[in-house]
Formats: sequence, C-alpha cells, structure tokens
Amino acid sequence: MKNENSHILGAEGEKLAKKHLLANGYSILQENWRYKKYEIDIIASFKNLIVIIEVKARSTNNFGEPEAFVTKQKQGFLIQAANEYLISNNIDLECRFDIISVLDENNKIIVKHLEGAFYPSIK
Repeated sequence: MKNENSHILGAEGEKLAKKHLLANGYSILQENWRYKKYEIDIIASFKNLIVIIEVKARSTNNFGEPEAFVTKQKQGFLIQAANEYLISNNIDLECRFDIISVLDENNKIIVKHLEGAFYPSIK
C-alpha cells in the first residue's frame, strides 16, 4: 500500500476490505453512504443481517492497532447513521457493526475482520 497520504491509504484499505467481504459471501449494498456529517464506509448484507462496516487502514501499528481508532464517538456516529439507513430504506433486519482493519506490516498487508466489534448501547 502506498503511504502518500491518509486519503489514499483509506481508499486502498476500503478496496481491500470490499474484496475480503465479497470473497466471504457478503453482498455490498452501499459504499461511503452519508447521513448528515456521518459516513458509513461499507453497508453489506450477510445471511439475514445488515452489516455496517468501518474500515481502518494504517501503515504502521506503532500507535496501536487500526481498530483501536474507532472511538466511542465514532461508534455513536455509525449507530446514528445506521439507524437512519434502516429507517429510510424500510429495512427490518438485525444490524451488526463490524470493523475491518488493514495494516501494512513490513510490506505485508494484513486484513482483520472483527465481526460484532461493538454494539449500540441502550440509553
């Protein structure tokens, strides 16, 4: 992966994540879906689930694994956007939140899929 800037790295990470999902039987419904200021990287279906996927790509794990950068605040944004997506598309299926981390470790690409990485909290 190129390390020119985070935008290029992120786009390449999303391509690799999409390839991983398709190879594992997921159907891609939307990419970079926006609601207000929030964005969902990938919305997929798998079996009887809607899967909301946040992709985190890093060129190094010196500051932590990529998935560690999905903060509680980011999770909240994803949950709000997912809720809007489900309502606006009249979808009545269970929703799961996954993270796919993409790490370039010594020029070896490591893709890690964390299913059910976080859950909406009840307030």
